Amino acid sequence: MPMSAYRRAGGAAALAGLMTLPLAAPAVADDSMVCAQAAYAMGLRYQQQSAEVAALQRQGFALARYRLEDRLETLGEDAAPAIITDLDETVLDNSALLARDMSECHDYTTWDTWKHWEREGEPRLIPGAKAFLDYADEHGVAIYYVSDRYQENEADTITTLETLDLPQVSEDSVMLLGPPKAERRAKVEEGHTLVMQLGDSLHDFSGEFADADLAGQHALVEQNAERFGQDWIVFPNAGYGDWSEAELETWDAPLETE
Repeated sequence: MPMSAYRRAGGAAALAGLMTLPLAAPAVADDSMVCAQAAYAMGLRYQQQSAEVAALQRQGFALARYRLEDRLETLGEDAAPAIITDLDETVLDNSALLARDMSECHDYTTWDTWKHWEREGEPRLIPGAKAFLDYADEHGVAIYYVSDRYQENEADTITTLETLDLPQVSEDSVMLLGPPKAERRAKVEEGHTLVMQLGDSLHDFSGEFADADLAGQHALVEQNAERFGQDWIVFPNAGYGDWSEAELETWDAPLETE
């Protein structure tokens, strides 16, 4: 979720030449000048428009259901199982806001348009999200929506989730920005057996990722490899993340065309 202090920078990796989205008239002087935010275009197109992302999202929730089924079979009657899911780019698709900001040559990675979106925006559901959450609800699993959306907009976020007909939406189950996510996870674990977490950012799963730089995150992924696809289910987000300012590795051969 973009408001987290752990997300130091967002947006797709800057790719020169991806300058084809229409821009607001005041933003450019002529066709030879394009604002820097147009470099987000490829990542946002992939996130919002590609059938591949929709397939990956459905695949993620299908896997989550299989793993949840398996886990529920092994739990005792008194286990009180719970799942934690992030909201943005995990359950909710906010790409319309990001695309709007980019089209206006506004850097959405400053997150200064997010409060307005939380209050009045109409995010779409990520494909597969509702079916999975309904399955968890029907099988007695407590659902906690742990997100770094603004606490001051809690009522608006709850209204959004209720409008989308998601299960178990309440002031208790919707846990927004304030204490770090690790503390909110610990609160859930006080009264439940946490059987699964879902998110698009690694700090949705462990506070260790929040405190690590990009190289450290890669190392932690390796160390926790057995958890991905088991009780940690990751969803694709090409719109923003800690990776967005990383340098790309290039082939050192001279450019040749044929």
